[in-house]
Amino acid sequence: MGKLKTYSELIQLPSYIERFRYLKLGGKAGDITFGNERYLNQKLYKSQEWKMFRNEIITRDCGYDLGVEGYSIYGVILIHHLNPITPKDILERNPAIFDPENVISVSKITHNAIHYGDENLLCVDEIVERVPNDTIPWR
Repeated sequence: MGKLKTYSELIQLPSYIERFRYLKLGGKAGDITFGNERYLNQKLYKSQEWKMFRNEIITRDCGYDLGVEGYSIYGVILIHHLNPITPKDILERNPAIFDPENVISVSKITHNAIHYGDENLLCVDEIVERVPNDTIPWR
């Protein structure tokens, strides 16, 4: 297993696309994650403990996609584990599941792009730096 990713390291990256590239996994559609044990992560995500933790993370990230200011999430906010969890992690209550250093708020589109490693799924608009009179072509 490679080096663990951390929230502290992630937020040092200034842009949305840099953060995405730090997190992308490069999976394929149809890859099995929890398979027949999917009920375990569903049980986790419906628990009161997870709901409280989730709210804390959304507050920390100000509801921004990948915690980047200006990338507000207008739909469902998902909490993405920077280092994927397994059924064994849930069964053994691995502390990484509820570690704020192991999670970030993301939109559904960003979450899918991270898992499939597909930057083309993203709706990224480059922020244009404004200058005086840039909307007045005759000046």
